Amino acid sequence: MKIIWIRVRAALSGRHRDAGMSTSEYAMGTIAACAFAAVLYKVVTSDVVSTALQSTIGKALDVPF
Repeated sequence: MKIIWIRVRAALSGRHRDAGMSTSEYAMGTIAACAFAAVLYKVVTSDVVSTALQSTIGKALDVPF
């Protein structure tokens, strides 16, 4: 009974917490980052965004001094 109490108290105090991510968590984070990058690339290279960027840059360059 005393050993169980010691383990419960140690678990609650945080002495046995995991300090970092496991390999599967790194893999899931990497997959999520790649998916986000792919979606962002598709959005930025779409016709609508490309036209808007070209329009904004054209207006900025055509400002009279």
